[in-house]
Amino acid sequence: MIETWELTKQYPKVLAVDRLTLTVAAGEIFGLLGPNGAGKTTTIKMLTTLTKPTSGWAKIAGFDVVRQPLKVKELISVCPQEINVDRELTAYENLLVFGKLYDLKNLKSRIAEALEFGDLAHRAHDRVQTFSGGMQRRLLISRAFLSGPRVLFLDEPTVGLDPQVRRQVWDMVRHLKSQGVTVMLTTHYIEEAEALCDRVGILSRGRLIALDTPQALNEQVGGFVIESLDGGRKKYLLVKDKQEAYAKAQAEPEGVIIRETNLEDVFIKLTGERLA
Repeated sequence: MIETWELTKQYPKVLAVDRLTLTVAAGEIFGLLGPNGAGKTTTIKMLTTLTKPTSGWAKIAGFDVVRQPLKVKELISVCPQEINVDRELTAYENLLVFGKLYDLKNLKSRIAEALEFGDLAHRAHDRVQTFSGGMQRRLLISRAFLSGPRVLFLDEPTVGLDPQVRRQVWDMVRHLKSQGVTVMLTTHYIEEAEALCDRVGILSRGRLIALDTPQALNEQVGGFVIESLDGGRKKYLLVKDKQEAYAKAQAEPEGVIIRETNLEDVFIKLTGERLA
């Protein structure tokens, strides 16, 4: 459904995306994981026709994002990182304006479905300025859902949300997958990538440094981590299994933590940096 080959974006002083090659299958939730500045948002902008690649190519369902942008736009929807709904309008009016701009058919029923999808039907005629941040985020995703896209791009969909609201958004993403929608999301939240994504691509300074399922990536660096303090600084030791972890932990001072590995451990192992 999504294909890129040697996709590159060079700005005057920054190589934002460096020869990105990947394939995302139809109906897959694919995550781009990395710290701020890794190239995640720039990748989304190229895939959604908002900026042109410097070199390489990208296709959505076989349509080239540069040569066939209108065909691509018919298939996709985008939920940006910034909440850009109109706060002076009601939830219903926001969806109505969006639907009319895109000349959507059966708009009344589509809006009702989108409001139900975002659990906002009971607030349909309230102004968005009265909504919490989490409700505004759900409205943003509901708006992206309105056009019935085959591919949905979510750029940091839960940034700034509390854990409870974050999990509500996760349920929305899972529902989209159940309907056959291909989802590409960017995130720097480890638990989000592990909870939602079928596969994850880890970006560092514009380059794809790892690509696999979350489980497979975790297994590459070992099953468990020993965390301890060394001169006031945290020290991490990656080991294969729990038995080895317990054995090695005996040599460490008090305050040792033994836990399973996660995708941040993979990132640290590959780059020596943290995701935050």
